[in-house]
Amino acid sequence: QVQLVESGGGLVQAGGSLSLSCAASGRTFSSPARGWFRQAPGKEREFVAFISTSDSITYHADSVKGRFTISRDNATNAMYLQMNTLKPEDTAVYYCAAGSVASSNKNLYDYWGQGTQVTVSS
Repeated sequence: QVQLVESGGGLVQAGGSLSLSCAASGRTFSSPARGWFRQAPGKEREFVAFISTSDSITYHADSVKGRFTISRDNATNAMYLQMNTLKPEDTAVYYCAAGSVASSNKNLYDYWGQGTQVTVSS
């Protein structure tokens, strides 16, 4: 089992920045790939970014490319999402996820955090 806990969400004005963190514990070696997803009210959970395990290859959704940056600290099993130039359409609950393969497909992730709310006001 892997436990994931997100933090860092909040309310910010459009154009502002937030940094999300995801702390992992448990059998993290069994699900080393990490991803961020988000879900707005009435919408499907969508991919934001992923980061691979050993070589830290990253990939960001087109909607956040150039504004968001995913990173990780393997020594502490932590993952981060730096979000800049936020837009009202970025408002959602943000989830971190762990799996064996880094992917934009949410169905390939085995473990999920409880989510953290990000609200961007116009």
